[in-house]
Amino acid sequence: MKVKIKGQTGQELFESVRCLIASGELKEGDALPPVRELAAEVGVNRNTVAGVYQRLVKSGLAETKGRLGTRVKSRQSSQQQDGITETKLMDLADGNLRKEWFPSLDQLAAKAQLRQFVYGEAPILPEIEQFGREWFKDMCPPNMGLSITSGAVDSLERLMSAHLLPGDQVIVEDPCYLGSSTAIKLAGMHPVGVSIDSDGMVADELESKLSKGARAVLITPRAHNPTGCCYSKQRAEAIREILSRYPNVLVLIDDHYALLAQQPYHNLIAENSMYWGVFRSVSKGLGPDLRLAFVAADPVTTERLQSRLTIGMNWVSRILQSLVITALKSDSIDQQLQVMSQHCRQRNQWLIEALEANGLSIQGPVEGVNLWVPVNGDPQASAYELSKHGWLVRPGSQFDIDGKALGLRVTTTKLSQELALQLAKDIVSACT
Repeated sequence: MKVKIKGQTGQELFESVRCLIASGELKEGDALPPVRELAAEVGVNRNTVAGVYQRLVKSGLAETKGRLGTRVKSRQSSQQQDGITETKLMDLADGNLRKEWFPSLDQLAAKAQLRQFVYGEAPILPEIEQFGREWFKDMCPPNMGLSITSGAVDSLERLMSAHLLPGDQVIVEDPCYLGSSTAIKLAGMHPVGVSIDSDGMVADELESKLSKGARAVLITPRAHNPTGCCYSKQRAEAIREILSRYPNVLVLIDDHYALLAQQPYHNLIAENSMYWGVFRSVSKGLGPDLRLAFVAADPVTTERLQSRLTIGMNWVSRILQSLVITALKSDSIDQQLQVMSQHCRQRNQWLIEALEANGLSIQGPVEGVNLWVPVNGDPQASAYELSKHGWLVRPGSQFDIDGKALGLRVTTTKLSQELALQLAKDIVSACT
């Protein structure tokens, strides 16, 4: 049955569509009537309907699909996010580090100096601010301010809301981390993909997308998820040169692997960039329940971020801050983080060497908990073939933005050297 959109003004038509979506009469993926058809049906100017559709897109309720017209926007499924899966297969798709590698929360709580806080006290503990400034001082412009948030994705959402509007384009690496692309879409903005190679974003593609009006760029300098890519010094210099021609573009740097990184960090912010933010989460090394991120940013962005950290609404728990700073200042936990980093590096190396022994080369350097394995043909079909051998991996198509990623994302943290050898043989026989 055809749904009835009613109204004589733009506001009435917008509210009619919104109510139809909320009631379920218009479902995800349903096509809205062509502009000319709806205008004739309700008796308004075509420009009025076109404006309504633009507003629906900017508000995140609809999306344009070229020749397929304007459709009710599909929501990102939470089932596509990383995490443990109910499966009898060897789960190499979850994106997790191993629980036994993380510091003991009981021991950490026993060492931390926890106390009650009340309204009106500073939202950031002095020890946290001092640590953050030391952590960033040689890697960011000297005028940086410091804030803290509840993790990397929270940092991304807050930084975008500080400068961007629904409908704005945000350049991302393609393939892209699911959490980032989902956050951008849910904010009503549009992720625009730039393909990456072993050195980072392809510079010419980045310039092209910036010239078409993108308002922000999101870059993962190390341990890119899903590929493990780390930006080279030469590529970082090329990107800075390009960004210098677009000083008003918001530059967002997600250095989520900083606590465990062995590859160097190369600056990606141009000297004249007006708005920028570098965020580093501690949850990759300390565990996802200690969800806190340090955010270095320009003064204007910092002021906008901190205005939202008002007491009673959005400040990060100071009990959590106490636990985190206790961990970051602990020599024993620092040693544990180094061991964890080496575990990840070793397992990646086992699989890289096993694949190379079977004739499949992985371009590097790579870092992180995931390895990107190129395949011939449909990644979904390749993942299915591997499942027949007992392996669960992520097809690269789940991370696509504008391109088609011909690869598989393999979480390596559960691999032994023996398992890596068997997995490599199965990948080469089933997927190449």
